[in-house]
Formats: sequence, C-alpha cells, structure tokens
Amino acid sequence: MKNGPVIDVHNVHKSFGENHVLRDFSMTLAPGENLAILGKSGSGKSVLIKCIVRLIPFDHGTIEVLGEDVNVLDLDALDVLRARVGFLFQSNALYDSMTVRENLEFSLRRHWNADQRKKGAEAVVLEALTDVGLPHTVNMMPVELSGGMRKRIALARTLILRPSIILYDEPTTGLDPITSREISHLIVNVQQKYNTASVIISHDINCINITSNRVVILIDGTGYANDTYANLRNSNDPRIKDFFD
Repeated sequence: MKNGPVIDVHNVHKSFGENHVLRDFSMTLAPGENLAILGKSGSGKSVLIKCIVRLIPFDHGTIEVLGEDVNVLDLDALDVLRARVGFLFQSNALYDSMTVRENLEFSLRRHWNADQRKKGAEAVVLEALTDVGLPHTVNMMPVELSGGMRKRIALARTLILRPSIILYDEPTTGLDPITSREISHLIVNVQQKYNTASVIISHDINCINITSNRVVILIDGTGYANDTYANLRNSNDPRIKDFFD
C-alpha cells in the first residue's frame, strides 16, 4: 500500500431488506486527499462510511483500509485498524457527564497504558484543543458549549490519536452558515497540518466546495460521478446540476 490508496472500496453492495442502499459502489481515497461524498438525504452516505470501518456489515464486495481487508479481520485486528481511523460523528457523540478534558482522555485510556497517560496525556489534550482553537475549554462541560464548539471538541477528540484517515459524517449539519464555514476551513487546516486523508459525507455544497480535492456523487446507490468540484459544478448533466442549482 506504499503508493496505493488508503481506502479502496470495490463493488460494495448493501441492502436492508428490499432497500438496496449501495449497488456495486466503488471508490478510492488517495493518501492526503479530501474526498467528499455528495448525495441527497437518505442516499446511503452514512451507511457507506459505517461499512468502511465495518460498524455495519455489507453484503458483498471488498473494502481495504490502509492495506487491510476489513471483512476478514477478527475483532482485535479490527480494533487496531479503527484506532488509525478517526470518526467524527454527525451528533458529535460527546459524553455529557464528562468535562472536555475527560472526553479527550477517553480514547487515551483505551489505547495508551497508564505510564503513557501519566507522562503525556496533558500535553496531547492541550495540543488537540489548540488545533481546534479551544484550549480554554479544557475544564468545561459539553452543556456549556455552543454547537460549533461541540463540533470542534469532537474533532479534537478525533485528532488525539493522530489518525491516518478521518471520516466526517455531515460535519456541518445543524450549524449556522458562518460556523459551517469555520468548520469547513478547520477540516482543511487539519488536512494540511497532519496530511490526513479524509472522506467527508455531506449534502452541504459550501462545505464540499471548501474542503474537497475530489467529489463522488452518490445516486441510486452508485458512484454516479467522480470529479473535482469545479468540473461537476459546470456539468450539463441534469442529475448533477440538481445538486448545484
């Protein structure tokens, strides 16, 4: 995988009963690339990224992440792989009963030993919060934070293990236009600072314009189009134009 894709999805099919969400869907993600998946609500975008880390099983096809076939890994090996893939949940998934510091330390408690945590946890937590512009929130509770701040804290928690890949599930949903733009630029800053590769699931055209190096349009469970934002924006295909008009 030295020069190959960090994610390779090939002919993946996923259905829920008679509802065929993904139909022989294929895509690749290159090292350091921000790839946006654009689709209507309910089109299968979130299902796709959950399949990528095998949070839900898929019916057939193959998915390789960092050179590993996720469908053949046992649970221990899958946990090791997932530690290298950050996941920013649409709902942020912060623990309301924990401070910001405790939310960020949660991943460290699972993946670091006690000696590592004693020596390095404080510095790592503060660096992650500084990356998202919120070091002063370290002792605050989630209820004290705005929606945009909670999104930033969730991203800081994702960054704390220095993942090779980040999966963003609707990162700007529920945010006002100014905050959405700030979060979009933050995603680009993370890519540039850490050379992460990212899949950004969204139907927010402005977010995709700011963040993406390449865009895949998901229609009827298939990768209907695959190109840069600018090229897709200027397409004459009526099914593509619908997203931009």
